Amino acid sequence: MTLFGDGLDAAVQKSFTRPAPKSAPAQMRYLVKQLKGTRPVAQMLRISQRTVERYVKDQIKKPRPDLAMRLEREVKARWQPQIRAKAKERAATTGGIVIDTRARIGYTAPVGTTDDARLRHLTVALPPQYAARLFDAQQAGASDRQLQQIAAEGLKEVYFQESGRRAGSLEKVRFTDIEHVEFDL
Repeated sequence: MTLFGDGLDAAVQKSFTRPAPKSAPAQMRYLVKQLKGTRPVAQMLRISQRTVERYVKDQIKKPRPDLAMRLEREVKARWQPQIRAKAKERAATTGGIVIDTRARIGYTAPVGTTDDARLRHLTVALPPQYAARLFDAQQAGASDRQLQQIAAEGLKEVYFQESGRRAGSLEKVRFTDIEHVEFDL
């Protein structure tokens, strides 16, 4: 489970216009329709093709917990792709992204300044270029650490430097001991 990747996915999912299927048979039917057959679904979920068919026909209604998690994850990853793309595009071009976090945040600065990291709770609206960088990095398969670094650069510019109005000599922001992080578009 990745903190930043899952947080970005959750922010995009808030823009869905219809809820994703909830029951296991409905989720299975959706995946069969998306992947055009029971065999690809069975391979993706690591179950037998016959089991997929039984879910589709409502012969099985309650999956094992591990299968239920995989099923829900795969459905949400494919649900409303056009709405998902529009939300990402809007955030990357005009809207930006809001980050709400509680973490230990400090910075590297010239000698003689107070740079001790301390626990902060911040809610900051990052400009569209950071939303674009976060979504592009996530699409490219970036690690959680890389996404965290992009968010730290955004916090440096917006929170610490106020878009170039102060703290011009600030070099780098340390963003560690993350208790919680949430994104909103």
